[in-house]
This record gives sequence, structure tokens and C-alpha cells, in this order.
Amino acid sequence: MRAVSYTVIAAAISNAVAVPLNPRQAEIECPATPSPYPTWQQLPQLSTLPDPFLPLKYTTTDNARDVMAGKGQGRVQTPEEWYKCRQPEILQMLQEYQYGYYPDHSLEKVEATRSGNTLDIAVTAGGKKGNFRATITLPSGASASKPAPVVINIGGMQNQQYLSAGIAIAQFDYTSVAPDSNSKTGAFWSIYNGRDIGVLTAWAWGFHRTLDAINMTVPEIDATRVGVTGCSRLGKGALAAGLFDKRITLTMPMSSGVQGMGPYRYYTMSGQGENLENSKQGAGWWTSSKLSAFLNHAEYLPYDAHTIAAAIAPRALVIDQGTGDQFTNSKATAVIIYPAAKIVYDWLGVGDKIAMSVRGGGHCDMSGFTSILPYVQKIFFGTPTTKDYNSLGSYGSPVTTAFPWATAVPKP
Repeated sequence: MRAVSYTVIAAAISNAVAVPLNPRQAEIECPATPSPYPTWQQLPQLSTLPDPFLPLKYTTTDNARDVMAGKGQGRVQTPEEWYKCRQPEILQMLQEYQYGYYPDHSLEKVEATRSGNTLDIAVTAGGKKGNFRATITLPSGASASKPAPVVINIGGMQNQQYLSAGIAIAQFDYTSVAPDSNSKTGAFWSIYNGRDIGVLTAWAWGFHRTLDAINMTVPEIDATRVGVTGCSRLGKGALAAGLFDKRITLTMPMSSGVQGMGPYRYYTMSGQGENLENSKQGAGWWTSSKLSAFLNHAEYLPYDAHTIAAAIAPRALVIDQGTGDQFTNSKATAVIIYPAAKIVYDWLGVGDKIAMSVRGGGHCDMSGFTSILPYVQKIFFGTPTTKDYNSLGSYGSPVTTAFPWATAVPKP
């Protein structure tokens, strides 16, 4: 195939999907986010999951008991208030405390050249340039007149079943975007070296620039139906990709653990007890340096993994965990994080857009992709499924004591 070059200057990530305010949102005045952000000493110690409905302004040390019980002052009361005020605040807060600040995409120029199934991607910003490569595999019958949905992955996945289901596969070499180390090499760091940004955010950026390239050069792919996935540390990166780009239709983190869908609290429920301390010690570069301030103080974090999940709504999220996974605290993800996040999804009226897949097998078992495929088909094609993606499998029932604020969900 003849190589064709395309050049765009894409919109800022926050404007990836432009949604005008409805009249009810326009009347809402959002509480100011504290500036500077509070340190751990200025936040309440919360032994249970933080209340996702409570703005940071009201998460203070004088009301810890009320905060945990869902009785804090100033809680979000309506979905309109959530989307206008609370969701943007969560995205900002997560960048401040965990991920580092995502680069302003409006200042980037993206160029993509397609040759066969290979995409060469170049990004320029501030006079600096980074290059990396992605590959695409199209299902039979995909064409410009009948484009296929796509799953973008890093680290590999179970391709054939997805291709047989009519879903395209795209993959990029994450090590050429940002190695899983503190080396500060690769396409992302060629542009943004010197910024306090975690590698998970750099990988998220790689997902997004790959999607840009697909939009520019692959008319056989439907860019309105896009999934992102990866496993373990790469699942953490896929989660960040879904969090920070509204073009992502379906986020599919597999066995992602702490700094992914594993909790900072309740980390001893299964497996080796992955927590903030041993995660940061093993790979401090995954997230920004600011998260290190919460070492040995994780219960002061004003969020947990359920907050990250809830911030993706109303877009779809499916969480995969294996009962034989000794590394990522699968049980707590299933019985604590998932049901807590689903409360928010249900409250927003999109409860069918979040799913839990508890399977047998261990860490990064490829059977996870088979397990979630019926849900992926439901999201991409509207295909009905009889599989219960609210089931927690052998883990049983939600541990409701972990989110006592659920007894006081706002009534819009």
C-alpha cells in the first residue's frame, strides 16, 4: 500500500468530546477546588472508601466520621452537578496527586503515515519531536463503508477471537513511548522530559496518539467505537488512557492492581498484599512524585480506585480479575472497588456501562479476554449477553461496610 501522510493539530484532551451544558448544568455553581491542594496532614484519615460525592473543598479534618458516613457538607446532589463539577474535579485531583498533569494536546502537532498495517506516528510540541510506531490488524470485511470497532492494546492480547467477532486490533510498542523504568527515554520523554509525570500517563498519551493516527489513516476503523486494554502495569496504563480521553468508548483494565483498579485501602484481602508502599518502591516511576507524599499515609488519600472508575462514567468500563492472581488483590477489587463504583454508575443512570469479570486463572491469564468478550460485543454492537457481569463469582457478595456512604446516596 502506498504510504500517505496526514497532519493535524488535534483538540485539547478535555475537549475530545464537546458536550454543551444543558440548562440545569448552566445554573450550577461549582465549589472552588482548594489551591494549593491539601497535603495528607490537611486531609481526614478515612479507613473506608472516600465518599465520591463529596467535593475536595469539604473533605476536611474536622468531619472524618461524617465524611465516611456520607453526611459531609456540600455533597453533589444531581447527575448534572456531577458532570459539570465533580467529574472535572476528580480528573484534576488525580493528576495533582497521582498521575502528573497530562500535556496540553492542543499544542501538539500529530503526523501519521500508514504503510500496509504499520502506522508511523510523529508528535511535535514546543520544538521537540517524538516518534513511535503502531500496527493494526483488521477483521474480515472491514472497509471504509463498513468500519470496524477497534481495541488498542499494549503488551499483547487474545487477537483471533476479537478479529472473528469483527473487532480490529491495534497495538503500539509502549517501550518506544516510555520504557517501564526511570530512564526518561522514548517518544513521550523526547518532548516532555523534565515534567513530573508518571509513566502510566505517558502510556495513556501513547494510546491517544495511536487513536489520532487511526483517525487520520485508517478509514476501515470506526473511531467512535474504541476500546483500550493492557494487563498488570499495562492495565494501569490502559485505565489512565480511558480516564483522560473521552473518545475511549470502553476501558478494559486487566489484573491492574494498585494505581489501577486495586484499592489503596483493604490491600490485604487476597494475594501478596500489594499496596502503595511496595508498589512505589518497586516502580516509583509509574506515577508522579507527589503520590510518594502519601507513603504510609494512604488512608488520607481523598480518593481510591472506585473514584477513578466512577470518573469514567458514562463511558463503559469492564474490570477483569483472576481468582488465582496472587499479585493484584483481586478479591478487594471485586467485592469493594467494583460495587462502590457501580453505585455511582447506577446513580448516573448508566449501570449497564460498568462490568466485573471474575474468572479462574492467574495474573494476566489470556482467558480474561475471552471472559470479557461478550461484554465488549454488547458495548460495540449492542449484542445481548446472558452472562452476568455483576456477579462476583466465588468471592460472593460486596463488602458494604467498606463504603458506608452508600446508605446516603443523593436523591436527585
